[in-house]
Amino acid sequence: MPARSKAQQKAAGAALAAKRGEIKKSELKGASKSMAESMSEEELHDMASTKRKGKPEHVSKS
Repeated sequence: MPARSKAQQKAAGAALAAKRGEIKKSELKGASKSMAESMSEEELHDMASTKRKGKPEHVSKS
């Protein structure tokens, strides 16, 4: 599942780093914290590796 925005892609990258032990899970906040708890490493990798070109910074919650 590709990221829909730059912010979502960044959050997935932070969550993935925590899953891999590169950063502490206690350092996560907001979306990245919930992503780390609810998504697998493979799902996070797919979302974090999404190309940023042409993506909006944020997507409305509609």
